[in-house]
This record gives sequence, structure tokens and C-alpha cells, in this order.
Amino acid sequence: MDKFLFLLLLLLISTSASFSTLNNARLPGMFIFGDSILDAGNNHFNKNCSAQADFPPYGSAFFHQPTGRFTNGRTVPDFISQFIGIEFQKPYLEAQIEVLNGSWTDYPSNGINFASAGSGVLQGTNEDWGVIPLQDQLQQFQTLVRKNKIDPSLVQKSVFLFESGSNDIFDYFLQLDTTPKLDPDAYVRGMVAQVAKFIDQIYKLGARKIVVVSLGPVGCVPARAILPGAPIDRCYGKMNVMVKNYNKGLENLTNHIPIKYPHAIGVYGAVYNIFQQFRATPKPYGFSEVSSACCGYGTLRGLIQCGKEGYEVCSRPNEFLFWDYFHPSEHAYELISKSLWEGNKFRVRPINLKTLINITRTSA
Repeated sequence: MDKFLFLLLLLLISTSASFSTLNNARLPGMFIFGDSILDAGNNHFNKNCSAQADFPPYGSAFFHQPTGRFTNGRTVPDFISQFIGIEFQKPYLEAQIEVLNGSWTDYPSNGINFASAGSGVLQGTNEDWGVIPLQDQLQQFQTLVRKNKIDPSLVQKSVFLFESGSNDIFDYFLQLDTTPKLDPDAYVRGMVAQVAKFIDQIYKLGARKIVVVSLGPVGCVPARAILPGAPIDRCYGKMNVMVKNYNKGLENLTNHIPIKYPHAIGVYGAVYNIFQQFRATPKPYGFSEVSSACCGYGTLRGLIQCGKEGYEVCSRPNEFLFWDYFHPSEHAYELISKSLWEGNKFRVRPINLKTLINITRTSA
């Protein structure tokens, strides 16, 4: 009997380990493209880039040190990764360094973060800052796929997360009056066209689960205080009109993904709606301040970047919608992530990310 129990115990351990391996093998990775809302620190490894958040008090809430994320803690990809049960994605430039110097033999199997703070969907947005535009992020991913540095089966079962465009629109209003520029509708159409090209290319490279996240109300960020003619006591309406038009274009592209691309799923994250709910009824979400930044200086704490000379920081960051002049706090990111993960169709559609992941696991 004792021998039988011993053998049975070994069998149970072996079976449990097999199921664990199988479940882990079915966990998807996440490939991330965009700007500072999603950036996990690529710019930190790009020494020619001036758009940085690799100094205190960035990262103070969760990591307890700066990581290159433009907030006080985790961002949407971090929370979604935790919900899935996978490790945080490394910035592409960090992973590249580790593979080249031999500390890693392969690129991570949980995905890669290509996002670069300050970048836009238009190639020229903030190019003088040394940021990595969306087109170059795509090129980095394409190179890995074509050189067989990423398993094609991982690509097909993984989630592709995209968010970008706020820098393009903010820069439209930051340009000098003497600079010739397109009318707002033509400018937005040009932005949407670039996103359409991006979706087309990642599909051709194997992407099948594509999540397109809308912009939040960019006209409400504290950094509007630096724009000539922008109101301080309310959001910048003209800017938000452009944002909403761009978001409509993004949702239209997303709705056409399963029509245009066989076996592909498109999910649209309506972050604009989510963000405006926080602003309209802040208390139920734990916010006491939804206009000014927690960290910065001057009007709305939006005149200088958090951490720069002369900055001030609040004592309760979780009660602030904005961490710095442009970016949400970790608490805001957590609420946004939960809405994308298991929210209703007002927040994410046609399905939420939890349902998308379950489809991914079932089909693995």
C-alpha cells in the first residue's frame, strides 16, 4: 500500500507539472506599439533621445525607482500582463542589448514592448527629440520576424496592443502660427491612414489579435497650460474635437479588421469614454483632483515636467487623475486597465480583453 501511494503521488506531481507546462505554453504574449502611454523604457536605452522619464520621482509607487515609464508606477501593459499571468514585457532596446551581449539567448516569449515616448503615428512628430516613430517600431518588429527571432506561433496567439496619436495632435496646436499646416480634418485623415498601414503590416507579419486603444481627452491634459490660447478653467475643446474625430477613424479601422483580414480579431478600447467618466464623477473612482497634475510646476502643474528643476509633487498621487503634465497616475492606469480587461461595450468592444485572451487560449 505504501509503495502504491508513493507511485500515485509521483503520478499526481507529474500530471500537475504537465498541466502547468501546458497552461503556460498557452499563455499569449503581448507586443506593444505606441507612445509614452505604453512605453516601458525604450527611450532610456536610446541615448540620443531627449524624451526621458528615467529619474525620480517617476516609478516611485510600484517599482520604487525610475524605469523609463512616464508615470509613478505601472501602465496599461503591466496591468494587463498581471491579469493574464505573464511577466512584464521588456522594452525592445533592452531585450536587444541582452541578446547581443549573451545574457539572453532568445528574445522573451511573453512579448516585447516597442513603444517610444514622444512618438506619433506621423513619421516627423518630435523627430528632433530622437524618439522612435511608429514606422520604425514596426520595422524593428518586422526584422525580428523575418530573421526568425520570434516564433511565428507566438506571434499568432499573442495580443498586439496599439495606442498612439496624442503627440501628433498636441503638436498640431503647438506649431507656430507662421507654420503652414493642413486643416484639422485632413491632418486627422493622414493620421488614420498611417494607422491603417500599420494594421495591414502587422497582420501580414502574423498578428491576429489586434487591440486598438483610443486616445483620451488630450485637450484636458495639464500641459495645455503651455499652449497659446488654451483655456485653463476647462478642457481645450478644439483639440478634443480632433481627438474624437481621430478616435472615430480608429474605431472604424478596428471594426473592419475581421472583415478585411481573415481569422483576425479587432478590439477597440474606448479610453476617451473611460477617462471622461473619471472626470465627470471622480469620487466613486477615488479621485479628488482631475485637472492638475500631481507632479510638475506652475499652472495646473503643467508648465514643466515632473522631476525637473523646481518641480512640486503631491502627497497623495492615487487621488490625482494625472501624475504629470501629460500622463495618468498609476491608479488611473489601473482603473483603465480593469475597464479594458472586463468592461462592458461602453468601455471596450466588441469584446473585452479577458474574452479575447480566453479565445486565444482556447485556440492555442
